This record gives sequence, structure tokens and C-alpha cells, in this order.
Amino acid sequence: MTRPFLPLTARSRTESHRAATPLELFFDLCFVVAVAQAGAQLVHAVAENHTGEGIINYAMVFFAIWWAWMNFSWFASAYDNNDVLYRIVTLVQIAGVLVLAAGVSRAFEEHDFLVVYLGYLVMRLALATQWLRAAHHAADRAERTMCRRYAGGVVACQVGWLALVLAPEAARPWVFLVMALVEMAVPLYAEKDAPSTWHPHHIAERYGLFTIIVLGETVAAATVAVKSGIVENDALGELLPIAAGGLLLVFAAWWIYFVAPAHDRLTSSRQGFLWGYGHYVIFASAAAVGAGLEIAVEQAVGKAHISTFAASASVTIPSAVFLLSVWLLHARYFKVGLAQQLVLPVSACAILLCTFAGHWAVLAAGLVAAATVAVGVTLTARNPATRADAGAATG
Repeated sequence: MTRPFLPLTARSRTESHRAATPLELFFDLCFVVAVAQAGAQLVHAVAENHTGEGIINYAMVFFAIWWAWMNFSWFASAYDNNDVLYRIVTLVQIAGVLVLAAGVSRAFEEHDFLVVYLGYLVMRLALATQWLRAAHHAADRAERTMCRRYAGGVVACQVGWLALVLAPEAARPWVFLVMALVEMAVPLYAEKDAPSTWHPHHIAERYGLFTIIVLGETVAAATVAVKSGIVENDALGELLPIAAGGLLLVFAAWWIYFVAPAHDRLTSSRQGFLWGYGHYVIFASAAAVGAGLEIAVEQAVGKAHISTFAASASVTIPSAVFLLSVWLLHARYFKVGLAQQLVLPVSACAILLCTFAGHWAVLAAGLVAAATVAVGVTLTARNPATRADAGAATG
């Protein structure tokens, strides 16, 4: 950085050696604080047998976290100039997510979304200022219009989200659904005439890094839960199968996600939108696996007021959703032949069936996930038509 203030102009989509910056990595780590809070509250809600309510609150809070992260990531891919003002506004966005994280427990326990809304407001208004700054330095009228549409859409949505705070409790899921659709329509409207210059390799790397961080949070949460169960209840025999199965699930999730070169799918704005939006399911399910492992541990030691079947389902359902969503978004485009295409869908169904395995459900699901990787690698090695850059492919 040679000067403290630089023009915020669009970067080239063909720029070489584009990689995530230290500021972006710091941004991701701070966002995981909010993800961890959402997961912890989901564990509490399900363990107290308030599953439906907990899932709805989790979906709403996680959307706010994911959407703010996603909007920043795509903006940074197109406009990051790393000057002083850009860094300060990004740090303000990080402060906003920490405020949001502080309000997660109140949102779950008291259905009060005010603090969550305020944190989201800080993040989104900071982003709107970035778009206005980009508009000021835009190279042509079309780009300037695109930037202003983004800024105006972001601000307008913040007004709409007030309804989540003010509406009756029964109406809030519907308010969330409407506003989520409106939020996702803003980029489509803003870029209908002139797309932003996001970088395919950079975007793929950013999503991959956040996936790693979420999976890491899953491992950390499950490890703490198992340790607590052993220390407080001396239940090593009951918890060892959960720990082993959980570890296998996370290892397999990492392997399966990173087998396909995601940037090859990002060849147009339409594909970019579908791929980027679809990651809500991938991120939410990956984080929910960690919450499910904690729930399984609490049920095994008698702290959760739910059945073994319900505790098992809290792990197997998000695991199956993760596999299916990864397959739908990009893995299926790199598979050759029916056998390779069927591995992930069949594995997802098999993991769901593991729910009926009682106390061995998590271990069984982990073994199925490990077998998925093994079968995928074998099929890929035996099929010479498989792309060289997907040579380690699974399912």
C-alpha cells in the first residue's frame, strides 16, 4: 500500500495470482464467532425439545451472517483496493458481526431480534458506503448505475428488516422469508445491465476458506462436547463412537467439497449467483453438523431431553443435506458416468438410514461417509475419461 487513500476502482476479472488477503481472513474468523453462537443456541433449543423453533431461529440468524459475509466477499473480489478507508470500513463491518453475535442468544431465548438487527444494520450500512464510493470512482455510467443500485437496495432492505423486530412473533418467519427473497433480488437487479468484475478463482478460494473455517468450528465444538461429557460423566464408552463418527464425517465433508475445481463453474454472473446463493445450504448444514454432534453427546450422557432417534437425526440430516447440496452445486458437473454420479446421492440416503441405528448412528454415518470417499476415489481411478484436474474425485 503506497498511499493511504486510493481510487476504489474495479479490478480485472482476469487478474493473475489473485488470492485472499489477510484482512479477508480476519473477516472470516470474526464471522465464525457469530456462526458458533448460532450453533450453540441451536444445540440448546433442540436439547430442550424445542426443535422446530430452534431450526427457524437458526435459519434466520444464519442467513444474516451468511448474507453479510457473501456480500462483502463479492464486493471485495471486484473492488478491494486495500487502502486505509477500505480497511476501516471493513473493520466496522467486523464490529457489526460481533454485535450480531452478542444478540444471538436473546434472539433464540426471548425472540428479541433487536440486537441482531442492529449488528446487521452496522454491517450493511458500511457496505452501502463502499458501493457509493465505488460509484464515485466508476469508469462509466453503467458501472456507476450498478453501484448505486446496490447501495440503494442495501439501504432499502434495512428499512424492511425493521418488520422482523416490530412484527408479532407468529408473523416473523413470513417476514424473514419475504425479506430474504428481497435481499437476494438486489444483486440480480443491480447487475442486470452491467455485471461487477468479481474474480472466479478468488471467489472460489474465499468460499473454500469459509468452508474450512466452518468445518473447523464443527470439530472444535464436538471436541469440547466430548471432553465435557467424559470429564463430567465418565462416559468414554458412550462418547467414543460419536467422536469417531463425527471426525469421519468432517474429514469426508472436507474431501468431498474440495474435490471439484469450483472456479471452473464460475464462468458467468448467472452461474455465479446460483453457486453463491446455494452455499447458504452448504454452510448452514456444515455448521449444523457440529451442533448435531453436541446434541448427540448431550443425549448420550442424559443431559438432553430428547430421544436417541432425534439426537441421531440432528447429525445425519445436516450431513445428508451437505452431501446433496455439494453434489447439486458443482460436484455433478465433474463426474463421468452414472456410477460416479450416483455416489453422493446414494451416500446421502444411506446416511439418513443410519438414523435408525440407535446409539451407533453417528459412527455408522461416519463409516458411510468414509466409504463414500473410498468408492469415489476408486471409480475415478478406474475411469480414464475423468478430468485430470479432478483426479482425486470422490462421488
